[in-house]
Amino acid sequence: MESDRLESPIAIKGIERELICPACKELFTHPLILPCQHNICHKCVKEILFAFEDSFADGGSESSNQSSPRIRIAASSMDRIDRINRSGRKRNSLTPRSTLFPCPSCQRDIDLGERGINGLFRNFTLETIVERYRQAARAAVAIMCDFCKPPPQESTKSCMDCSASYCNECFKIHHPWGTVKAQHEYVGPTTNFRPKILMCPEHEMERVNMYCEICRRPVCHLCKLGGGHANHRVTTMSTAYKTLKEKLSKDIEYLISKESQVKAHITQLDLLLKETECNSERAKQEASQSFEKLYCVLEEKKSAALRAIETSKNIRLEKLQTQVEEYQGLLENNGLVGYAQEVLKETDPSCFVQTAKQLHVRIQKATESLKSFRPAAETTFEDFVVDTAKQEDILGDLSFHSNGLEIPEINEEQSRMYNKALISWECSGKTDSADIYVLEYHKLNKEEESVTWQKTEVCGKSKVLSDLDDDSSYAFRVRGYKGSICSPWSREVIMRTPPAPVFSFLFDDKCGYNNEHLQLNPRRTSVESRAGFPLLLGSERLQVGCFTTLDYIIGDTGIAKGKHFWAFTVEAYSYLVKVGVVPSSKIQKLFHNTPDVISPRYCNIAASWKTHRTCSCLYEQDSGHDSGSEDTFFDSSQPCTLVTLGMKKFFIPATPAAPKDPASRILPLPSSLGVCLDCDRGRVGFYDAGRMKCLYECEVDCSGLMYPAFALMGGAAVHLEEAVTAKDREYHDDI
Repeated sequence: MESDRLESPIAIKGIERELICPACKELFTHPLILPCQHNICHKCVKEILFAFEDSFADGGSESSNQSSPRIRIAASSMDRIDRINRSGRKRNSLTPRSTLFPCPSCQRDIDLGERGINGLFRNFTLETIVERYRQAARAAVAIMCDFCKPPPQESTKSCMDCSASYCNECFKIHHPWGTVKAQHEYVGPTTNFRPKILMCPEHEMERVNMYCEICRRPVCHLCKLGGGHANHRVTTMSTAYKTLKEKLSKDIEYLISKESQVKAHITQLDLLLKETECNSERAKQEASQSFEKLYCVLEEKKSAALRAIETSKNIRLEKLQTQVEEYQGLLENNGLVGYAQEVLKETDPSCFVQTAKQLHVRIQKATESLKSFRPAAETTFEDFVVDTAKQEDILGDLSFHSNGLEIPEINEEQSRMYNKALISWECSGKTDSADIYVLEYHKLNKEEESVTWQKTEVCGKSKVLSDLDDDSSYAFRVRGYKGSICSPWSREVIMRTPPAPVFSFLFDDKCGYNNEHLQLNPRRTSVESRAGFPLLLGSERLQVGCFTTLDYIIGDTGIAKGKHFWAFTVEAYSYLVKVGVVPSSKIQKLFHNTPDVISPRYCNIAASWKTHRTCSCLYEQDSGHDSGSEDTFFDSSQPCTLVTLGMKKFFIPATPAAPKDPASRILPLPSSLGVCLDCDRGRVGFYDAGRMKCLYECEVDCSGLMYPAFALMGGAAVHLEEAVTAKDREYHDDI
């Protein structure tokens, strides 16, 4: 009987890879079955989930990944952790939530449910196989008895009910004949003790007796009655056992029957391995030959340059040496002077004159050279400096180019220049995408002869840059890499940064804000004008013309000094919007004390109805925004500096410097507008924020705090430009 119940030792060979945890790369310890049917150690699950919590606490810093020596989370896994964090999982939430877990085997985010680890089954079968493997690997290491007095004896059997190992004598003592313990189940010596009955992890007092075919996991009757498997198709455990065992047996038999085919495939793969080795060596040789050619060209150029320098050096030295000898001859009793002194000793006039004439010419030349000394040759070799900047750039781009990688193109519509630069790109082709991208950029400067590109590596398809200078143009380009293969560079895109640091503010919902005519979004970044019921009642008194109001709203933060820029968008359907700045000293006048501004033709009509708003404008139904006289009258009475937008147009104010033709003062409305206020110079500019081009600039009194000001009339809406953050990169990567 004992021989029947004892497990015979088995030789386990070639299955090590099936017994290795994908997280810790060691033999499984208390393996758990994930919903994706992959296995992982219980301790590894806890450590990965702890890494999740650390990523919440410190934003996913790299230091949090080094807390455990047993498991290391790769950068790709941390990217998935960040993505899970953004999916809505919150800490300290009072509502039930599910736990997402990145499976190391299938690289998918697995939903562990509300119970998390407690809802996972322990894989006792795999645990038993691992224990058999351990015993086979350490056959010489015996399992000792847990109850012997020192020194302990080698155990001969283990009791599954007591979860302990015994020698023969201790087993008889603790399991006497005729008692309940004598009926305990015992096996060969082992350290793997598993329960005799598998209990439900969700209902701990219930044993599993059914199998859910949808979730592919054992369940209890409570799970089926009112749990998460109420509407799932289930079967009895015996039926599932029989069915799965038959399928597994048939599949194993099929694989065994195809052993010859498997061996043939292995042989083919071995040939492919050898062919890959040969092809890689051939590619190495070709690459080496290509570089050797470059080396030869460089050596030839180097030798030619050195020869030219050496030749120039010899010529210059010869000239300078000759000049030295000539000047040495001017010394007394030496060279030319010594010869002239000897000639002076000649007493015969005829002979003296015959020799002295030529000597006198030489003496005169020497005298002139002393008056204006100049070396016979230059000592510098500036003409022999080799400029290799372009060649270095070309060599820096030297890589394996492949037609299989699609050339990325920078998407100018999705890219933004504001407080930071968001550069986004895409690949339109169907070829394999790159593993990593390299984004390069440089500042356009006409004074610099050579261009120095700044480089950054990006895993996604967008990048946020924060180290750019204000009021500057930058060129951007990107290329993709897949291993050692790279695509050609994309087309260079030039973008310009704002003319000044970005000024952040929200719409003020208190100072002068009229909630009957204006509507703010909860974040106070958008404002919309709406025609309310009071306006409808007021228009009932009008018989001719059109009478409506300008509703003002300002920013909640003022500017005292410096240069600042902010941007916004105006909805295309907007009838009339005015934007600009207002000093703090005139805010009260803007909202309360400004008289109604109306067209002269309708003074008698407007006088019969006084609106509570400060600035009212009356226009004829057929009048446009291009009436120069009305613009002049309106601008002169404004307490603030504003420009007019509306009907998809930008209206340049009528000034002495502006064109006289009204049509030339009307520009298409840009998709995004900007305002640049320079308090130090006392000027305000209005920009096309997409191209960072100034459309209009004027002087402004900046003696006090200056506030951004907006006015809306009729149907209109204004949206403040939001600052570029890392979330913009994540959003574009998800797209």
